[in-house]
Amino acid sequence: MKCIYFVTSTLESSSNISDDLHDAGIADWFIHFLNKDDSGIKRRKLHSSNYLEQLDLLRYGLLGAILGFVTGLVLALTVAQVKPFGYEVSTFVFYAIVVVATLFGMWEGGLIGVASENKKLSVFHDDLEAGKYLIMIYVRAAMEDKVKSMMAARHPEAQLAAMDSLFYNPFAALKRL
Repeated sequence: MKCIYFVTSTLESSSNISDDLHDAGIADWFIHFLNKDDSGIKRRKLHSSNYLEQLDLLRYGLLGAILGFVTGLVLALTVAQVKPFGYEVSTFVFYAIVVVATLFGMWEGGLIGVASENKKLSVFHDDLEAGKYLIMIYVRAAMEDKVKSMMAARHPEAQLAAMDSLFYNPFAALKRL
């Protein structure tokens, strides 16, 4: 699957695009709208984007988990070498140190991610701040050309802004077309 990003400037256009995409056989679940002010999207009963699309929760959560895992390994190895308790410690304790450090890192990273704009959507930051609407359409490869041609024919006001793979790579950036 792919995600096709379109930018349009009005709520009316967004609503018409949603109707035409439904007529083309794309379900609501695969069409997400994002705007600085969500109230218009909700009033029109359009499917708004979710927090995983808007925030960098996954990216920072993964980075935090990796950092926590490495920290846990270093701490567990240090405890094994230094023996601060004066006797042999069970291997369970070493596993517990690594798991707790990993979960703590994931939690901390998630907190940072909740406060951060999604890296992939940062290329649309200026458009969103200007009040434009971002439309994310998730389609199978067979439907991609049909959606693009329908959008070009019926909605020339909507600008094809980017395309991306559905596979989520938290470290990859999105490039505008």
